[in-house]
Amino acid sequence: MLRSRSILALTVAALALSACGIKRVTRVDPESVTDLSGKWNDTDSRLVANELIGQSLNANWSREWAASHNGQSPTVIVGEFRNKTMEHIAVGTFVRDLERAYVTSGAVKVVASASERDEVRAERVDQQTNASAETRARMAREQGARFMLQGDVQAIEDSEGREKIVFYQIDATLIDLESNSKVWVGQHKIKKYIQRRRLTP
Repeated sequence: MLRSRSILALTVAALALSACGIKRVTRVDPESVTDLSGKWNDTDSRLVANELIGQSLNANWSREWAASHNGQSPTVIVGEFRNKTMEHIAVGTFVRDLERAYVTSGAVKVVASASERDEVRAERVDQQTNASAETRARMAREQGARFMLQGDVQAIEDSEGREKIVFYQIDATLIDLESNSKVWVGQHKIKKYIQRRRLTP
Protein backbone atom coordinates (compact mmCIF):
# COMPACT_ATOMS: atom_id res chain seq x y z
CA MET A 1 0.00 0.00 0.00
CA LEU A 2 2.81 2.39 0.94
CA ARG A 3 4.61 1.60 -2.33
CA SER A 4 1.44 2.31 -4.35
CA ARG A 5 0.97 5.66 -2.62
CA SER A 6 4.59 6.60 -3.35
CA ILE A 7 4.18 5.75 -7.03
CA LEU A 8 0.95 7.75 -7.19
CA ALA A 9 2.60 10.76 -5.53
CA LEU A 10 5.53 10.64 -7.98
CA THR A 11 3.14 10.40 -10.94
CA VAL A 12 1.15 13.43 -9.77
CA ALA A 13 4.36 15.39 -9.23
CA ALA A 14 5.63 14.50 -12.70
CA LEU A 15 2.35 15.58 -14.29
CA ALA A 16 2.44 18.87 -12.39
CA LEU A 17 5.98 19.59 -13.54
CA SER A 18 5.19 18.71 -17.16
CA ALA A 19 2.11 20.95 -17.09
CA CYS A 20 4.34 23.91 -16.19
CA GLY A 21 6.28 23.40 -19.42
CA ILE A 22 3.27 23.27 -21.76
CA LYS A 23 3.49 25.81 -24.57
CA ARG A 24 0.62 27.43 -26.35
CA VAL A 25 0.89 27.10 -30.13
CA THR A 26 -1.28 29.20 -32.42
CA ARG A 27 -1.22 28.87 -36.18
CA VAL A 28 -1.01 32.17 -38.05
CA ASP A 29 -1.28 33.18 -41.69
CA PRO A 30 2.15 32.66 -43.35
CA GLU A 31 1.62 35.96 -45.19
CA SER A 32 1.03 37.92 -41.98
CA VAL A 33 3.62 40.41 -40.77
CA THR A 34 5.15 39.16 -37.51
CA ASP A 35 8.12 40.73 -35.73
CA LEU A 36 9.26 39.26 -32.43
CA SER A 37 12.97 39.94 -32.08
CA GLY A 38 13.41 42.67 -34.70
CA LYS A 39 15.85 40.49 -36.61
CA TRP A 40 15.57 39.58 -40.30
CA ASN A 41 12.60 37.25 -40.75
CA ASP A 42 10.34 35.61 -43.34
CA THR A 43 8.36 38.82 -43.87
CA ASP A 44 11.53 40.75 -44.69
CA SER A 45 12.63 38.01 -47.09
CA ARG A 46 9.33 37.98 -48.98
CA LEU A 47 8.77 41.74 -49.12
CA VAL A 48 12.35 42.56 -50.15
CA ALA A 49 12.31 39.89 -52.88
CA ASN A 50 9.06 41.27 -54.31
CA GLU A 51 10.38 44.83 -54.17
CA LEU A 52 13.69 44.01 -55.89
CA ILE A 53 12.09 41.94 -58.64
CA GLY A 54 9.53 44.71 -59.17
CA GLN A 55 12.36 47.23 -59.56
CA SER A 56 14.19 44.89 -61.90
CA LEU A 57 11.23 44.29 -64.21
CA ASN A 58 10.38 48.01 -64.35
CA ALA A 59 13.86 48.81 -65.65
CA ASN A 60 14.70 49.08 -69.36
CA TRP A 61 16.88 45.99 -69.73
CA SER A 62 14.04 43.46 -70.12
CA ARG A 63 12.12 45.61 -72.59
CA GLU A 64 15.27 46.24 -74.65
CA TRP A 65 16.00 42.50 -74.69
CA ALA A 66 12.47 41.63 -75.82
CA ALA A 67 12.53 44.34 -78.50
CA SER A 68 15.78 43.02 -79.98
CA HIS A 69 14.77 39.31 -79.76
CA ASN A 70 11.34 39.23 -81.41
CA GLY A 71 9.49 39.68 -78.13
CA GLN A 72 11.15 36.73 -76.39
CA SER A 73 11.53 36.83 -72.61
CA PRO A 74 15.09 37.07 -71.22
CA THR A 75 16.46 34.09 -69.29
CA VAL A 76 17.78 34.69 -65.77
CA ILE A 77 19.58 32.64 -63.15
CA VAL A 78 19.56 33.76 -59.51
CA GLY A 79 23.09 33.47 -58.22
CA GLU A 80 24.62 34.01 -54.79
CA PHE A 81 23.37 36.54 -52.27
CA ARG A 82 26.00 37.02 -49.56
CA ASN A 83 25.07 37.61 -45.94
CA LYS A 84 27.41 40.35 -44.71
CA THR A 85 25.55 40.89 -41.43
CA MET A 86 26.49 39.58 -37.99
CA GLU A 87 23.22 37.64 -37.64
CA HIS A 88 22.04 34.40 -39.19
CA ILE A 89 20.00 35.02 -42.33
CA ALA A 90 18.41 32.17 -44.27
CA VAL A 91 19.83 33.31 -47.61
CA GLY A 92 18.52 30.15 -49.31
CA THR A 93 14.96 31.16 -48.44
CA PHE A 94 15.59 34.67 -49.78
CA VAL A 95 16.94 33.28 -53.06
CA ARG A 96 13.82 31.10 -53.40
CA ASP A 97 11.66 34.16 -52.80
CA LEU A 98 13.53 35.98 -55.58
CA GLU A 99 13.06 33.05 -57.96
CA ARG A 100 9.38 32.81 -57.09
CA ALA A 101 8.85 36.53 -57.71
CA TYR A 102 10.57 36.30 -61.12
CA VAL A 103 8.65 33.18 -62.18
CA THR A 104 5.32 34.56 -60.96
CA SER A 105 5.82 37.74 -62.97
CA GLY A 106 5.85 35.77 -66.23
CA ALA A 107 8.19 38.40 -67.68
CA VAL A 108 11.37 36.32 -67.59
CA LYS A 109 12.42 32.68 -67.74
CA VAL A 110 14.30 31.35 -64.70
CA VAL A 111 16.74 28.45 -65.04
CA ALA A 112 17.90 26.02 -62.38
CA SER A 113 20.86 26.71 -60.11
CA ALA A 114 24.16 24.84 -60.40
CA SER A 115 23.25 22.32 -57.66
CA GLU A 116 19.79 21.74 -59.13
CA ARG A 117 21.27 21.18 -62.60
CA ASP A 118 23.55 18.42 -61.29
CA GLU A 119 20.55 16.38 -60.11
CA VAL A 120 18.58 17.08 -63.29
CA ARG A 121 21.51 16.09 -65.49
CA ALA A 122 21.98 12.83 -63.60
CA GLU A 123 18.30 12.02 -64.17
CA ARG A 124 18.59 12.89 -67.86
CA VAL A 125 21.61 10.60 -68.27
CA ASP A 126 19.72 7.79 -66.52
CA GLN A 127 16.79 8.23 -68.90
CA GLN A 128 18.99 7.62 -71.92
CA THR A 129 19.39 4.02 -70.77
CA ASN A 130 16.20 3.29 -68.88
CA ALA A 131 13.41 5.38 -70.41
CA SER A 132 11.64 4.73 -73.70
CA ALA A 133 12.71 6.76 -76.72
CA GLU A 134 9.34 8.53 -76.80
CA THR A 135 9.54 9.78 -73.20
CA ARG A 136 13.24 10.37 -72.48
CA ALA A 137 14.49 13.95 -72.22
CA ARG A 138 16.94 14.80 -74.98
CA MET A 139 20.56 15.69 -74.23
CA ALA A 140 22.11 19.13 -74.88
CA ARG A 141 18.75 20.92 -74.94
CA GLU A 142 19.20 23.09 -71.83
CA GLN A 143 18.11 26.70 -71.79
CA GLY A 144 21.14 28.85 -71.13
CA ALA A 145 20.81 31.89 -68.90
CA ARG A 146 21.83 35.25 -70.36
CA PHE A 147 21.61 37.22 -67.11
CA MET A 148 22.62 36.47 -63.51
CA LEU A 149 21.18 38.18 -60.44
CA GLN A 150 23.63 38.58 -57.55
CA GLY A 151 23.75 40.64 -54.38
CA ASP A 152 24.32 40.95 -50.66
CA VAL A 153 22.62 41.84 -47.39
CA GLN A 154 24.29 44.28 -44.98
CA ALA A 155 23.20 45.55 -41.59
CA ILE A 156 24.05 48.40 -39.20
CA GLU A 157 22.95 48.38 -35.56
CA ASP A 158 22.80 51.32 -33.18
CA SER A 159 21.62 50.91 -29.59
CA GLU A 160 21.36 52.92 -26.40
CA GLY A 161 19.82 51.56 -23.22
CA ARG A 162 16.57 49.79 -24.02
CA GLU A 163 16.36 51.17 -27.57
CA LYS A 164 17.93 49.80 -30.74
CA ILE A 165 17.83 50.63 -34.44
CA VAL A 166 18.60 47.90 -36.99
CA PHE A 167 19.17 49.06 -40.55
CA TYR A 168 19.30 46.55 -43.42
CA GLN A 169 20.51 47.36 -46.92
CA ILE A 170 19.96 44.80 -49.67
CA ASP A 171 21.82 45.39 -52.93
CA ALA A 172 21.17 43.45 -56.13
CA THR A 173 22.93 43.50 -59.49
CA LEU A 174 21.84 41.91 -62.78
CA ILE A 175 24.79 41.01 -64.98
CA ASP A 176 24.91 40.12 -68.68
CA LEU A 177 26.74 36.77 -68.69
CA GLU A 178 28.17 37.35 -72.17
CA SER A 179 29.54 40.86 -71.75
CA ASN A 180 29.86 41.11 -67.92
CA SER A 181 28.02 44.46 -68.13
CA LYS A 182 25.68 45.43 -65.31
CA VAL A 183 22.29 45.96 -66.91
CA TRP A 184 20.45 46.81 -63.67
CA VAL A 185 21.41 47.70 -60.10
CA GLY A 186 18.74 47.74 -57.39
CA GLN A 187 18.58 48.43 -53.69
CA HIS A 188 16.07 48.14 -50.87
CA LYS A 189 16.38 49.34 -47.27
CA ILE A 190 14.66 48.34 -44.05
CA LYS A 191 14.91 50.24 -40.76
CA LYS A 192 13.55 48.76 -37.54
CA TYR A 193 13.12 50.45 -34.19
CA ILE A 194 13.23 47.99 -31.28
CA GLN A 195 12.35 48.91 -27.72
CA ARG A 196 13.06 46.38 -24.98
CA ARG A 197 10.53 46.01 -22.21
CA ARG A 198 11.47 47.30 -18.80
CA LEU A 199 12.06 44.45 -16.37
CA THR A 200 9.65 44.44 -13.47
CA PRO A 201 10.65 43.03 -10.06
